[in-house]
Amino acid sequence: MTEYVIIGDGISGSSAAETLREEDPESEITVITDEGEPLYNRILIKEHAKGKLPEAPISIHDEEWYDERDIELSLNTHVTTVDTDEKIVRTHEKEDVPYDKLLIATGGTPTQLPVENSDADGVHHFWTFQDARRIRESAEAADDAVIVGAGLLGIDFAAVCGSQGVEGKYLMRGDRWWRYALSGDGAEIMHEGMRSKGVEPVFDSGVDRFEVDDDGRVEAAVDPNGDRYRCDFAGVAIGLTFNTEYLHDVDIEMNNGIVVDEYMQTSVDDVYAAGDLTRFYDVLLGQQAQNGSWGSAKEQGRVAGTNMATDDESEYEGFEWVSSYSITHFDFPFLSFGHPTMGDDHAERKFSDTEWRRIAFKDGKIIGGVLIGDLAPQSKFKQLMREQRVVADQKEVLLEEAVDLENLAPAQEQ
Repeated sequence: MTEYVIIGDGISGSSAAETLREEDPESEITVITDEGEPLYNRILIKEHAKGKLPEAPISIHDEEWYDERDIELSLNTHVTTVDTDEKIVRTHEKEDVPYDKLLIATGGTPTQLPVENSDADGVHHFWTFQDARRIRESAEAADDAVIVGAGLLGIDFAAVCGSQGVEGKYLMRGDRWWRYALSGDGAEIMHEGMRSKGVEPVFDSGVDRFEVDDDGRVEAAVDPNGDRYRCDFAGVAIGLTFNTEYLHDVDIEMNNGIVVDEYMQTSVDDVYAAGDLTRFYDVLLGQQAQNGSWGSAKEQGRVAGTNMATDDESEYEGFEWVSSYSITHFDFPFLSFGHPTMGDDHAERKFSDTEWRRIAFKDGKIIGGVLIGDLAPQSKFKQLMREQRVVADQKEVLLEEAVDLENLAPAQEQ
């Protein structure tokens, strides 16, 4: 009987556990997590913080779900080390959990700003369900807030401010939000969306330090220019620090995350990884990449579980996925797909005050993009990505308001 151990109960770990039970009904499966509750929807916790959703719809699995599938779930359990020679996972309770095959799916922890008082009461990060509860509580009692981190997670704080009637200052280091993927035209649509929620973008700014009151609670942020912004709470979203500290004795290949191939295998025999912390081989991109989307993590978990349960490596399934990340906080939708910050060429067009499109190419093929306002072309662009079709020489067709792939020259004639 094969013993599988999964460290992490996010969507990738849970997806792997479910797949393993389907593929290997007689096996033993153990899921270890340091969180105190089973899998919940990380996408929906922002709606809870906004005051839009109660807690119940956010939970995905209860403990019965694991019992029904004969999966051992260990909550509030911290892994201290992994012995890959003896194939043992050790926990803080000095318990040894043996495995035949191991999946690492521990994700990351929000990175703390390396500035004075960044750990003060009232400085929040947005990652766990418990974070969302604390943010909601702070926002409901706040008049002013400061947001730091001009990326896809930081903008969730802007939405919380808008929903809870909090005046926000969004401090950005550059001249626009998500400057690696958006030009000025696209970013300004997002800036206007923030302003409509009572959040003012502040460019070429950031945080030099936080100031606290006598009780140690944050009361202001001071930026590198010396400008002071009063706040009742602060939201920080500047990236993730991957949870791999328990692998300190394991000779496993890392490169800003755990390196895996397209089968989710690490450099160590019988050790797999899935989710946010992987630097995986993207077969569409033709190189290593990272992606933190929910759909990507779920599919990585499924692929990892499928391959862990397969003895014949020639039958392994590869990971092939076009990820997407959507934002629905404003009066217009926003969606990024693939790898919009990469590539050697791009095309973009602004269609109206709330409609904009950008497509990124590499070697003539679409590798990602951003759609604001009109999301209809996403399925066609993803199709072209999966087909790995050279289309960069036909940008005008791709930038038509209504994209018609029939207007593209046949692939064999290019």
